[in-house]
Amino acid sequence: MADPKGFLTHGREVAASRPVDERVKDWNEVYAPGFLLPIISTQASRCMDCGIPFCHNGCPLGNLIPEWNDYAYRGDWSAAAERLHATNNFPEFTGRLCPAPCESACVLGIGRQPVTIKNVEVSIIDRAWDSGAVKPRVPERLSGKTVAVIGSGPAGLAAAQQLTRAGHTVAVYERADRVGGLLRYGIPEFKMEKRHINRRIEQMRAEGTRFRTGVEIGRDITATDLRKRYDAVVIAAGATTARDLPVPGRKLTGVYQAMEYLPLSNKVQEGDYVTAPISAEGKHVVVIGGGDTGADCVGTAHRQGAASVTQLEIMPRPNDERHPVDQPWPTFPILYKVTSAHEEGGERVYSAATTHFEGDEDGQVQWLHLAEVEFVDGRPVHKPGTERKIPAQLVTLAMGFTGTDQHNGLVDQFGLELDARGNIARDADFATNVPGVFVAGDAGRGQSLIVWAIAEGRSAARGVDRFLTGASDLLAPIRPTDRALTV
Repeated sequence: MADPKGFLTHGREVAASRPVDERVKDWNEVYAPGFLLPIISTQASRCMDCGIPFCHNGCPLGNLIPEWNDYAYRGDWSAAAERLHATNNFPEFTGRLCPAPCESACVLGIGRQPVTIKNVEVSIIDRAWDSGAVKPRVPERLSGKTVAVIGSGPAGLAAAQQLTRAGHTVAVYERADRVGGLLRYGIPEFKMEKRHINRRIEQMRAEGTRFRTGVEIGRDITATDLRKRYDAVVIAAGATTARDLPVPGRKLTGVYQAMEYLPLSNKVQEGDYVTAPISAEGKHVVVIGGGDTGADCVGTAHRQGAASVTQLEIMPRPNDERHPVDQPWPTFPILYKVTSAHEEGGERVYSAATTHFEGDEDGQVQWLHLAEVEFVDGRPVHKPGTERKIPAQLVTLAMGFTGTDQHNGLVDQFGLELDARGNIARDADFATNVPGVFVAGDAGRGQSLIVWAIAEGRSAARGVDRFLTGASDLLAPIRPTDRALTV
């Protein structure tokens, strides 16, 4: 245990961010330089090293949280990084992007504020990178087996790294021009600078993983050809079919899916564009959807110089605190959250639904008409007399995703079966109905958290390893049927 009295003598303290008026002028991460190490030892000391650490259950990866808290408190950063990497391939990703369900399950959180697990995690891995402690782990021998991984998001990268380290020859296919999936072209730079992806990719290249960008399986290479080339295939293509909003005016210019809007700003940071082809500069922006993707749109619009930003959410405003009956500990509660993007300005409107869009004579959207809603038998119903319109010259739809893209040829060409939710069906080893073809991440699970993606990638890698060799020493944190208390 780090400090037997730490949880009694110290309060929760989270990482500091740069001032709003400074950070909205650039695309660098919002965190203040050196924001963690001054507080991290004290915060790690608050961990109680519980006899039954519910934080393990809160995290699909099964992270050894009390162990690396103890090492961080004692300043043994090498041991802390080793324990962190034992269950998580990419803690610098999760430490920045995960909503930290582990903290919601922290036992200290029953009566006090939970341990800042996420801050401890990212401080350990950043220090490990800065000190040169993160090295390639080249396999001692090769198996002679080959594996293709389709998709280079967190699930695909995790599966690829695990399989490479097991001695298999792995090639990752990515249809975009750069590796990273939504980490590259969905997560804004101010949430995670892409240098974190780049150095992991270099580590993976040094370990032996091969990357093929600009290649779409099902179009550029058929499923049949891929199966002939490789002994096994892992599909980690994500859940990229965005939920749409079928209301009058949807086809007006200026109404875009979030994933049509956000990647362009990432491409500006990569040097592909001088300015984003779709920009919020000088425009009244409306973001439809109250989740993390919506917040990413809000923060992006601020940095592009929007005249105003309004975020709409059809659900009522969440509670500020956990409800002991509806959302008891240690479940992951839906609470009112103020992200860094919300700190930067804009208006948030709850219990609101879009009725239609209104445009000018050139077909450019100008107004969004909305109405307040109330839920009757679980369905939203417009409240009479609450209709109004707000200015909207740029609208982004950030309402989530409904499943894997079934139009890219993957499902049909492989002959894959789907489950009741439209995701690719798989068994306990993450194997599909097609021998030698496995699925991991959102393509099989549906839209979910980055920790679930990495956990599924690791578990699918174990399934592939067993398929190829008859046994596996790779750790598998989950099965497809697992439902942690945080789901």
